Amino acid sequence: MSAESEFFELLHDARERGELDALVRAIPYSRFLGLEMRVEGDHLVGRLPFAESNVGNFRIPALHGGAIGAFLESVAVFELLYRGDTATLPKTINVSIEYLRTARAKDTFSRAEVIQHGRRVATVRTIAFQDDAAHPVAAATVHLLLVPPEDLRRD
Repeated sequence: MSAESEFFELLHDARERGELDALVRAIPYSRFLGLEMRVEGDHLVGRLPFAESNVGNFRIPALHGGAIGAFLESVAVFELLYRGDTATLPKTINVSIEYLRTARAKDTFSRAEVIQHGRRVATVRTIAFQDDAAHPVAAATVHLLLVPPEDLRRD
């Protein structure tokens, strides 16, 4: 079985069962960050578990902006994988991140919302929060390139 067909099988299972662990582990950077994804009602919720390696300022201590940015981008990708109609892993076109307050050295959570979903490009808005979703630590707008399933069938 090819890596591509293995990935599609994982994706199909994730969508069918609402269980994303195997899909998260299949993506090396998500596995490296220790990301976790779960479905809560109508929302996909991501969790970036606290790790010393994600601390950027030990005096505060605060999480590194790069870890937060990667987390927000990853949650946007998983949102599209879980809900979207894409034939491959979406490719990032650009990311705009707003750092709103200090992300303390503890678990961080994220939710995503698909703002626009076209045939080839999708826009996803994600927020990261720690104690309260009403007080986000960061937000991002992510534009992603999609490959519709019918495009893979062409020879």
